[in-house]
Amino acid sequence: MTAVARPLFRDPVHDGATDPTVIWNRHAREWWMFYTSRRADAPPMDDVSWVHGSDIGIASSSDGGASWLYRGVAEGLDTEPGRHTYWAPEIVDDGTDYHMFVTVIRGVPTQWAGHARVIRHYTSHDLFSWTYRSTLSLSSDRVIDACVLRLPTGGYRMWYKDEADDAHTYAADSDDLTRWTVRGPAVECSKHEGPNVFELDGSYWMLVDEWHGLRVLHSRDLETWEPRGLVLDRPGHGPDDGSYGFHADVVTSELGAFVFYFTHPGRSDAGPGRRHSDHDDRRSSIQVARLRVSGDTLVCDRDETLEAPILPLEGPGR
Repeated sequence: MTAVARPLFRDPVHDGATDPTVIWNRHAREWWMFYTSRRADAPPMDDVSWVHGSDIGIASSSDGGASWLYRGVAEGLDTEPGRHTYWAPEIVDDGTDYHMFVTVIRGVPTQWAGHARVIRHYTSHDLFSWTYRSTLSLSSDRVIDACVLRLPTGGYRMWYKDEADDAHTYAADSDDLTRWTVRGPAVECSKHEGPNVFELDGSYWMLVDEWHGLRVLHSRDLETWEPRGLVLDRPGHGPDDGSYGFHADVVTSELGAFVFYFTHPGRSDAGPGRRHSDHDDRRSSIQVARLRVSGDTLVCDRDETLEAPILPLEGPGR
């Protein structure tokens, strides 16, 4: 058995890995992690340009999630000349192609607000080179943070943050991952972002990032969501794990449920809308912890020592 690295991963180029999502690469037979590669090493300007101009970074693991190797950035995302912004990738494997749903912002804005944020659809055969398919028509032009789940009755549901509606989570449905119909608001209990939905122990769960930990929500039908407390709202004691946990992805398998999240280990004030001009204040690390169902909610001991594999060495069961 091999101990899982702590922190799990730091981007060796810009040191700003955030918003992780983890998927099995059928061709390489490895687990790949995609993430927003924030430019924590950007010049210390008094604005938020450092969170823009970001690529989608890639890291791979061939040892069941114990360690991760930086592999570069996703190629083919640009649809016009210039430098642009890519955030919060979500990737779905339909068995033939991989589908990426990623937040895109034109250029490198210096402010948080005042510009459109859209979700685009791309496909790939190898998880490295991507082809643009469409820009989704959703509930506004201020949408970010897609999460997609295959529905038990067929088709797919997407959850995403609509910043134009008080930072609530909306839902949209599709039969083919191409044409989407907006269903409307799905979670309105708080301002939040980064919805992630998964099935565990016979129920559906959603985690959303409230910037002071992750809100747990429970559903039996994927329609009605009930708040059930917080996880990752108290600091851990491991390396780079002393802050809140932010924007997460959950992978479930026969090995258990593991939440991949990021931290700002050098930051004392981690609320949204701040500028953060110092590198140590900006930098971020990816971490992982085990999730368990306890009573009517989820619990997470982020100080538990994990041993690999935490991800199946032969990939997910079908």
